[in-house]
Amino acid sequence: MEYRRTGLVGQRAEQFAFGYLQKHGLRPIARNFHRRGGEIDLIMLDGECLTFIEVRYRASTAFGSASQTVDFHKQRKIISTAALFVAQSRRYATHTMRFDIVAIEGSEELNVEWIKDAFRPNNSTL
Repeated sequence: MEYRRTGLVGQRAEQFAFGYLQKHGLRPIARNFHRRGGEIDLIMLDGECLTFIEVRYRASTAFGSASQTVDFHKQRKIISTAALFVAQSRRYATHTMRFDIVAIEGSEELNVEWIKDAFRPNNSTL
């Protein structure tokens, strides 16, 4: 039961982030792209930049911010999954690529932080 609620909260956070990013001009390409043990929440175009987006939600920052949960290990998984996406979707192979985080915090009033270019394949740490 707890897992389902957590999953539902995550889906709602992703839906919120999706709408937020669309309002800021990003165009959707894929949602919840899964491959080889990795997942990318949102893949969108920001102009001609292919953007891989990790969405994180925290009701409270008592144990750290939402963006801090995207650690080195998670970054590596996102990067390798992004490489598989580009290999599978060749039409995006020449696009500039970026890795963003949308951190959503709060339970009643939401605080949204969109961190563009949050990490890079060569130095994936926040």
